[in-house]
Amino acid sequence: MAKKQQHYILTANSLDIPGVIAGISGTLLELDANVTEAAQFGDDGSSRFFLRIAFSVGDGAIALSSLESKLEAMKERFDIHWSIHNADERPRIMLAVSRQGHCLNDLLYRWEAGTLSGDVVAVVSNHDEMRKKTESFGVPYYHLPVTGETRAEQEKKVLSLMQDHAVDLLVLARYMQILSAGMCEALAGLAINIHHSFLPSFKGAKPYHQAFDRGVKIIGATAHYVTSDLDEGPIIEQDVQRVEHFHRAEELVRRGSDVECQVLARAVNWHCEHRVLLNEHKTIVFK
Repeated sequence: MAKKQQHYILTANSLDIPGVIAGISGTLLELDANVTEAAQFGDDGSSRFFLRIAFSVGDGAIALSSLESKLEAMKERFDIHWSIHNADERPRIMLAVSRQGHCLNDLLYRWEAGTLSGDVVAVVSNHDEMRKKTESFGVPYYHLPVTGETRAEQEKKVLSLMQDHAVDLLVLARYMQILSAGMCEALAGLAINIHHSFLPSFKGAKPYHQAFDRGVKIIGATAHYVTSDLDEGPIIEQDVQRVEHFHRAEELVRRGSDVECQVLARAVNWHCEHRVLLNEHKTIVFK
């Protein structure tokens, strides 16, 4: 009787020199692994090589042990850094929101519809307005108010909730609070924010109104990883929407909200599918 196939995703980056692909693909061949998807990219700027390989094998434990041994043997020569992910396990997501619920509602709907590549297991907010919406999806809602004096304690509670719910990814779905440097460090590569403009233009408050005042012809949104440099984290996805001179600021807000939802959902899906690799202050996205 054939063993049930187990599915994995290998992501790695190394020196961009010959032999990396041969070493990995040769090992997968020895393991009788079936490669279902493969992507690679060599970056001239950093002289690093990036790859993502999805594969299936009949005996996961033995295959992973052999593959890990091979990768360790390659480490000194190729300076290879790698991760192996179980593709049959869906990442667990916590959403953070304030008073604007369009991104929250969109992600909850996609999750319920089965088009989100992870599971929403909790929502946290510094306000209580989104409780009814969240709980209608059967998701627990945690109201954690925050002030300048209570920020450190509130962030500890957020991290504790993430641990309690075994959260793999925190998504700031229009969470209008600036995370502390310590919080950003604790969540490095594990927190995604949606910025309500096409970075780096029109930062700060009311970006759509700033854009309106300047008579822009496109508006946009940016999904990026959270870092201690405000709105400067590695960008995962961006998109734009054309606007005309007769569109009022309120129409820019409406159109911008739609773009935010789409951009954030794509970024979350790609992260959960292990398609995003960090390349210094940038990202490689294998779509």
